[in-house]
Amino acid sequence: MNQLTIRGFDDDLSASVRRLAKREGISLNQAALRLLRKGAGLADNSGGDDVVGSSLDHLIGSWTPAEADDVDSAWEEFETIDEAAWR
Repeated sequence: MNQLTIRGFDDDLSASVRRLAKREGISLNQAALRLLRKGAGLADNSGGDDVVGSSLDHLIGSWTPAEADDVDSAWEEFETIDEAAWR
């Protein structure tokens, strides 16, 4: 699976991707891919469980703000480099 970074989304395009994602209950990435495939005249292959990452899509937006803060706090430990481990 290839990755591509796209910059320069204007407000209208960004809003369109976000509306599609919300309406279909899919990630922003999946919505952008769907629109790119449609614009390129390619078949929409968005409906399978074999798509990388789709198995966790049901979790998108499911954390409360407090739960998200807890996870962020837990990750802080991993943002510190242990200099002694690199000697």
